Amino acid sequence: MLQNMSDVAAEAKKILETMLGKLGFEHEIEVNGDEDHLTLNILSPDQTLLIGKGGDRLDDLQYLTNRILRGVNDDAPRVRVDCDGFRAQQEERVRDKARGIADKVKASRDEIWMTPMNSYHRRLVHNALADDPEIESVSEDSNMRNKKILIRLK
Repeated sequence: MLQNMSDVAAEAKKILETMLGKLGFEHEIEVNGDEDHLTLNILSPDQTLLIGKGGDRLDDLQYLTNRILRGVNDDAPRVRVDCDGFRAQQEERVRDKARGIADKVKASRDEIWMTPMNSYHRRLVHNALADDPEIESVSEDSNMRNKKILIRLK
């Protein structure tokens, strides 16, 4: 059982380093954040391969790291895996796109559907538009993992 956050960070880093080493990637891993938002940032010349299309390989590495970490400690917090700051840039693009669509909705007075996205990105969109008194964002009612968001006037 892991006792504290530094133990969790060290174990998560060890798990990710082992996977990347077995896969043959040259890398370094930075540990950032606090106990609520621990991030392992991979620094590698192979960043394109590690990130994958739209971050899908990063998602896989993150999923595996968390599954193995939970096997060591059921209470371990979720760890985020990033590569050369890709996720931070991607999140800002999602927020910017949501604000841009909100501006189009205000100008045209038409509602606009965003492309399907995972729950984390949907939450980013909803939070980015939460303080806009003219706009509301609504996730589609679906059982799909990736859902669309409707942006419309209130």
